[in-house]
Amino acid sequence: MSAVKTLNPKAEVARAQAALAVNISAARGLQDVLRTNLGPKGTMKMLVSGAGDIKLTKDGNVLLHEMGLHPRIITEGFEAAKEKALQFLEQIKVNKEMDRETLIDVARTSLRTKVHAELADVLTEAVVDSILAIKKKDEPIDLFMVEIMEMKHKSETDTSLIRGLVLDHGARHPDMKKRVENAYILTCNVSLEYEKTEVNSGFFYKSAEEREKLVKAERKFIEDRVKKIIELKKKVCGDSDKGFVVINQKGIDPFSLDALAKEGIVALRRAKRRNMERLTLACGGIALNSFDDLNPDCLGHAGLVYEYTLGEEKFTFIEKCNNPRSVTLLVKGPNKHTLTQIKDAIRDGLRAVKNAIDDGCVVPGAGAVEVAMAEALIKYKPNVKGRAQLGVQAFADALLIIPKVLAQNSGFDLQETLVKIQAEHSESGQLVGVDLNTGEPMVAAEVGVWDNYCVKKQLLHSCTVIATNILLVDEIMRAGMSSLKG
Repeated sequence: MSAVKTLNPKAEVARAQAALAVNISAARGLQDVLRTNLGPKGTMKMLVSGAGDIKLTKDGNVLLHEMGLHPRIITEGFEAAKEKALQFLEQIKVNKEMDRETLIDVARTSLRTKVHAELADVLTEAVVDSILAIKKKDEPIDLFMVEIMEMKHKSETDTSLIRGLVLDHGARHPDMKKRVENAYILTCNVSLEYEKTEVNSGFFYKSAEEREKLVKAERKFIEDRVKKIIELKKKVCGDSDKGFVVINQKGIDPFSLDALAKEGIVALRRAKRRNMERLTLACGGIALNSFDDLNPDCLGHAGLVYEYTLGEEKFTFIEKCNNPRSVTLLVKGPNKHTLTQIKDAIRDGLRAVKNAIDDGCVVPGAGAVEVAMAEALIKYKPNVKGRAQLGVQAFADALLIIPKVLAQNSGFDLQETLVKIQAEHSESGQLVGVDLNTGEPMVAAEVGVWDNYCVKKQLLHSCTVIATNILLVDEIMRAGMSSLKG
């Protein structure tokens, strides 16, 4: 350290108690910022970037506590308390069959902490149904198969689940149908437009006729591909009123679009690559890179395909799929801030449901786990030797911040509420949390307030590590390049 000081005598140094005070002050400042966000009754924060962009958010909680003993003794107590807390968490977790009703409770608990109750109830069912639609037995859940599409339109409670796909563009030909029912879906990644060669080349013609022949040959190459699509359409549709939709990742030139439109085929070009996999999962069929093996088995099916125009934007809805393995959550709202807030809430809700399914268990929410865990730690404290007991006590006190803040954010007296809950827990032995509507104790499991087991487990691990690291820092040096100048 002395060598560093010699190199940079202007470095600012804070040692021992000063360093600890800086770290604890920073941690407590972060806690003060985030504590008012906790629970469904918590408030929001408006984040304003340097460019003036505004984001409304309501997320996260940090548990940090200040102590005045030697940091090493406190951290030993923290570690002992963490191990006991994790054992207790294993004992109280509730193994349940993750049916739709349980998952709805999990999603509702998560979403009500992010958005108002009316909207949360709308989003809850949409989030759960989307996960159940894409879930495959004995396979991990891929949340990328749930597309989140936003539409600045109507109110936020009009957000809905589309059992299919919504594409953010429409057909490029005025004569193509805007609505097709009972449609075959051809998903492909085949160029239907003239493309330049990949190598630099030049052509020399003896006459204008030769040039025309080359142009026709190039045109015929594309026309043959279009004819294959038209022949397949005639083969599968015949004289029926069934529809036929082509969704291509590459381009379709005006001549090809015109030929397809004359045959009653709806064609969409330049679909996003991420939607190609989703299309086959939603509608069935196979995504083709070549038309050499074009046959009816390659086709998917959708009960309804229609185009929706909103201002200058066009959306194509592919709905009523038989057994969709990819779905779309269509987020609606009057402005950008609302849309962003709903999208963040939906992502949290999706992860909460996925975690519950992956864990196969849940734990009661509303601060019930923290109250019971704190009591278990107080009973465990005499088993810890020496002054490390104070670390266990500090850990237990830190856990009680959760029910205290939930009560405070709901407008109730935090001490009175906490005493009621602790008394009820001691008498009944049940996991009792805070009823945020009345301030009275409630059995969280009975009203369906569930938290993720893996989140609680990770919280105990990470908070202990963070608090330990902060307590064990005894010197801070701030020495940027600017301090070397002059």
